[in-house]
Amino acid sequence: MEQTSAKFRRLDAEKIVETLQALHKRIEDRFPGSGLGKVVGELLDVARETLQRTAWIQKPHLPLRSAAAVLILLVLALLVAVVLQIKKFQLDDFTNSMQGIDSAIGSVVFIGAAILFFVSWENRIKRRRALKALHELRALAHVIDMHQLTKDPEHYFGGHQSDTTQIKRVMTPFELNRYLDYCSDALACISKIAALYVQGFEDPVLLDAVDDVEDLTAGFSRKIWQKITLVEHLGRSLPAAKTGGSQAERRDSPGSLG
Repeated sequence: MEQTSAKFRRLDAEKIVETLQALHKRIEDRFPGSGLGKVVGELLDVARETLQRTAWIQKPHLPLRSAAAVLILLVLALLVAVVLQIKKFQLDDFTNSMQGIDSAIGSVVFIGAAILFFVSWENRIKRRRALKALHELRALAHVIDMHQLTKDPEHYFGGHQSDTTQIKRVMTPFELNRYLDYCSDALACISKIAALYVQGFEDPVLLDAVDDVEDLTAGFSRKIWQKITLVEHLGRSLPAAKTGGSQAERRDSPGSLG
């Protein structure tokens, strides 16, 4: 029972990839050759790369940890030497003994600083690689937002188009609804991919960066859902003949990848 419940307490990277595959297929089926489909295809490649990146980040960096272990052993050896020197302390050799102890303590402090450097170096290497990946996800979120910016719901119900308005892809209001919903689903997947980088690697700087990506995608998604709400409102306020799409299409409600 505990093993079953533990499966739902962590994000499954493989499931995220499968979800993106399903989303990409749905976009290509409904909007073949669309720019959004290509972006989600790129996001799918990034998700697959994330599997390897997160596995590398969560593994220990053996060379650096080996160097730190050697330094720790050296510190222990120096401490043992200091203890032995204290036991051999002679009153007539007070000055030499204190100088030896002081030198040993200085060496311990210096080597301890080197240990901290190697330990923090491993975290910095992993953090730098994760932050670079998060920058890619942030860029993809902006690209997806650009694809929905030109999708004005009022243009798809007539009466608001001007001669200068250019809509590259002709859509029915139902198709616009689905297109916007796919954009929102893609943004949700981006936030889940970002969360994988702090799963198993606790770093305050990286956690703040992941939170920023989640806030960014959530803000974009709110704008998209405002458009979806407007499409549905306009669809209810106008005759059914103007909304486009069949009854079967209307039953294909947005918000699900299944």
